[in-house]
Amino acid sequence: MKSRRLLRIYRRLLSSFGPQAWWPAESPFEVMVGAVLTQNTSWKNVERAIENLKKHKLLNPAKLYRLPQKKLACLILPAGYYNIKAQRLKNLLEFFIKRYHASIANMRLENSRRLRKELLAVNGIGPETADSILLYALDKPVFVVDAYTKRVLLRHGLIKEDADYSRIQNLFISGLKKDAGLFNEYHALLVKLGKDFCLKSKPRCADCPLKGG
Repeated sequence: MKSRRLLRIYRRLLSSFGPQAWWPAESPFEVMVGAVLTQNTSWKNVERAIENLKKHKLLNPAKLYRLPQKKLACLILPAGYYNIKAQRLKNLLEFFIKRYHASIANMRLENSRRLRKELLAVNGIGPETADSILLYALDKPVFVVDAYTKRVLLRHGLIKEDADYSRIQNLFISGLKKDAGLFNEYHALLVKLGKDFCLKSKPRCADCPLKGG
């Protein structure tokens, strides 16, 4: 039953919004950096921070790793929590360079479950950030759960208020075909719905593409 509802929701959102072409980045490494910077901030702010890194020709694992943390913090200031995020980026870079020799290809060869466990062991990398890296940078079939996902599912009766990250994620993984392209598009569509219609304080239910379904 829930599987059919999930598919129905996906098809209606895709029909209403069209493909989202998410994650907007020029490289998998840029996705990794963006996944850390987007914690607790808007994507517009992340874009400004990444643009700073590009302008200084620093969007490179080795260059960022060698960059003094204070300098990195200044460059990513638009993303907010810049000192914390600079440290988290440094932690991720250290892991990426020492464990995988700064190679996206090497990371892609790793088993998804093991790689997720490794990412979660990096200080400052939580489930949403780890899964964003797995899905959007590495094309692993892992579903990303965020506040928009939970809000939409809760309002449509697919989960309860106390549903945690793992339970929500398992709903998609067990109910849908395990496909990175599908998970990518579905998550992006839920974000679009959450931003434009399923708002936190004043939801636009009358105009929602999922109205009546």
